[in-house]
Amino acid sequence: MTTAKVDTAKSEKKAEETAQKATKSVENEVFAMNKMEVPAFIQEMTEKSVDQAREGYAKVKSASEEATAMLEETMEVTRDSIMEINLKAVDAAKDNSEAAFSHIRDMFGVKSLSEAIELQSAYNRKQYDTISQQVKDMQETATKLATSMSQPAKEAFDKSMKEMKLA
Repeated sequence: MTTAKVDTAKSEKKAEETAQKATKSVENEVFAMNKMEVPAFIQEMTEKSVDQAREGYAKVKSASEEATAMLEETMEVTRDSIMEINLKAVDAAKDNSEAAFSHIRDMFGVKSLSEAIELQSAYNRKQYDTISQQVKDMQETATKLATSMSQPAKEAFDKSMKEMKLA
């Protein structure tokens, strides 16, 4: 058994020496490649490829920065416009509730059926006009929102079309 251990140890040592020689041989070949002359046209092609890759990267980076800025601007405008719409809706609900409570209070004070009908008719006309104006205001704000949301995208599209015409 001891000779088997010695033979195994010798085999392992020999395998290790062979691996080290192979590694040195590969290293010598790699370093020898570095000393080789690369033809000038290959160097030029490589340099042009690297320059083109840098230009392409710069264009992609610029385009993505512009797209990010456009998206941020659009989101800011959208947030502001939606906040404005929400505030108008809350104001409209408040005004309509106050008008309804006022009308109910007035209805408790009527003395005749004709007075109640007249009061109800006046309230309905006033509420129709009020709600029509509220809807118009909301519609104008929503239209403004749609226009302002699409404006940055339209500008970016126009800019890219100009750039494509120039290229």
